[in-house]
Amino acid sequence: MRIAFLLHNAYAMGGTVRTTMTLADTLAGRHQVELVSVFRHREKPHLGRSPEVPLRALVDRREGSADAADPLARRAGEVFPKGDSRSHQYHRLAEQRVIDWLRETDADVVVGTRAGLNALLARFGPRHAVRVGQEHLTHDNHPHRLRTELQRWYGGLDALVTMTEADARDHRRGMRLPRTMVLAIPNSVPKPSVPPADAAAKVVVAAGRLARVKRYEMLVDAFALAGAACPDWSLRIYGDGPERARIADRIAHHGLGDRVFLMGSVTPIEAEWVKGSIAAVTSAHESFGMTIVEAMRCGLPVVSTACPHGPGEIIRHGVDGCLVPRDSTRGVADALLALMRDDGLRAEMGRAALANAAKRFTPDGIADRYERLFSTLVQERAGRSAPPPPGPADWRDRATVLAATAGILARGAVRRGRRKLGWVG
Repeated sequence: MRIAFLLHNAYAMGGTVRTTMTLADTLAGRHQVELVSVFRHREKPHLGRSPEVPLRALVDRREGSADAADPLARRAGEVFPKGDSRSHQYHRLAEQRVIDWLRETDADVVVGTRAGLNALLARFGPRHAVRVGQEHLTHDNHPHRLRTELQRWYGGLDALVTMTEADARDHRRGMRLPRTMVLAIPNSVPKPSVPPADAAAKVVVAAGRLARVKRYEMLVDAFALAGAACPDWSLRIYGDGPERARIADRIAHHGLGDRVFLMGSVTPIEAEWVKGSIAAVTSAHESFGMTIVEAMRCGLPVVSTACPHGPGEIIRHGVDGCLVPRDSTRGVADALLALMRDDGLRAEMGRAALANAAKRFTPDGIADRYERLFSTLVQERAGRSAPPPPGPADWRDRATVLAATAGILARGAVRRGRRKLGWVG
């Protein structure tokens, strides 16, 4: 199959870019894969990729580029959904380049990777291609305006892939998509290049953008409670973002400047995870929870708030981590303290976390699931394009009989494939 992934900006950093490149690299060993980035703002991408996967950009935003001087780059967009948080970047030039590429691509499968691009794919995608939208956020956290826009266009997708089963249910409940397959396939995390943690280090690790939704101030409060009983433990928070000053103030408020450290962004993060023995997540919501899987793949048990939606589908409470009520600082503190005090429990949960993540979130395993989805949808499209069964007078025509039989077999294969994928509709 020829498979194309359409990204907002493949030259930037972020979870969507990282997971898309991992999936593209894995599928490239089996199919012809291309990455298409709407925008380009630097010479080379932040993240590496397989040389087998070509990357092209549709709009060059670098200073001095011809695109930057194009008059269409100064005209407001007209078709990109206004409810998408990146809509202000989609001027007429960007919209036209995306639409032109969609009309010209020879891909068998086109995959959009954010809500606004999914809407353009559904609306302008090539008729010959399977159209798959990936939802890296969640239905309930989209603003009402965006949900209204997506409801209008998402029916043009062949499939919508969410990161969690819970979000798939929310989309089925909240959107009328009778002809669109809605299913969950989680993100994958490659095998770390470093040995797993050994549970000996007395360090709690957290990582992610320093944004309000991550609630790192709550984590600092919880560590202040737990750390009072374990003064030899420290907390390291990796990442940058707008909340850095507020978090620093909270650290100073507790007098923990010598035990809680804002480490900044580090790439790759694997070597930092294994310097700790416990991972912590205090988010208000998580569309998936990439940092949870990353930590588990490095052998760390994870203490996390039971926020919608990801943590509860990744962590097995009491086995490879702990889930606590979403708004309970005391709950986070108690879970941290239980692991900080018990070396054996920490090591046992760390081994279970490593085994769980290695089994469920490997690139090959996730690529297998996408490959089955794409194959099913390609078969379905072939079945829909086959001619209808002929009438009695046509049965003497051998070619007509063969074409009709192929259509029937294709539709049967699609039904079986959908059952294997766990989708009914």
